[in-house]
Amino acid sequence: MTQLRHRVFCAIVVTASALCVFFTESAEAQKPAKITVPKNVIFEPNIEYSNPDGQHLQLDMARPTGDGPFPAIACIHGGGFRAGTRQGYDGLCIRLAQQGYIAVTVSYRLAPKYQFPAAIHDVKAAIRWLRANAKEYKIDPGRIGVTGGSAGGHLAQFLGVTADVKQFEGAGGNADQSSRVACVVNYYGPSDFTKSYGKSVDAAEVLPLWLGGNLEQARQKHILASPLYWVTPNAAPTLCVHGTEDKYVAHEQAVWLIDKLKAAGVEAELLTLDGAGHGFKGKDAERAENAMLAFFAKHLGISRP
Repeated sequence: MTQLRHRVFCAIVVTASALCVFFTESAEAQKPAKITVPKNVIFEPNIEYSNPDGQHLQLDMARPTGDGPFPAIACIHGGGFRAGTRQGYDGLCIRLAQQGYIAVTVSYRLAPKYQFPAAIHDVKAAIRWLRANAKEYKIDPGRIGVTGGSAGGHLAQFLGVTADVKQFEGAGGNADQSSRVACVVNYYGPSDFTKSYGKSVDAAEVLPLWLGGNLEQARQKHILASPLYWVTPNAAPTLCVHGTEDKYVAHEQAVWLIDKLKAAGVEAELLTLDGAGHGFKGKDAERAENAMLAFFAKHLGISRP
């Protein structure tokens, strides 16, 4: 057991971060791959950031060595709001730490036991925790970005458009801190749940579990939970990355969001990957990550090596 604990800091088991899906995690996304933690990165797993309803929510943190302060990025896993684990982004967090960021991957409460807006409350609590602990971990509280895939992309985007909406803050701790983020990179996250039915292969199965009913039974929650309806000129700069052959979250969901952000005067970009589905591989995964790194570098003040 002692040996196992030691190895956590040397090698971690992760899933391919770019393959976290919206409603059902693919078999390929669950395949473990060992990633060595470089000497210039400090990896700290299992840090509790909030304890709503006795759930002891945790995050894993990768940070560069040095004096800082460093910009931070929160990574939010997918899984249809009912599945997935934060460990799927451990590998990405380590890569981000090598780029000069403090990166965390966070757990949040899952449906059907915990429905909307519990997950929103949790990811906002994670951002507030980062600010509350900025001095201890050498974080620049003014430079915090967020990314996520699928359901995680939705939660990241929700952070980007609801910074000043008190009804979504929840009671997860550090209420004196802001949950505002400086920028968002949204991988194929849904923007309008009212238009997901018939366009997603399993929206009719999954969304009622998180929203407490289907569109007819819980229309107001579908609207409240959709980032598209919360866009204002105060929204965070956003990059959406989406494939044209996504069967879980239609590409048009990203188009609607980017168009509305631009109409509000918010800096917004859409990287469309022709022929890509829900989760990227090969050249598509490389293009997506390069675009993400460039966007974060621009908005969080990092000079890329």
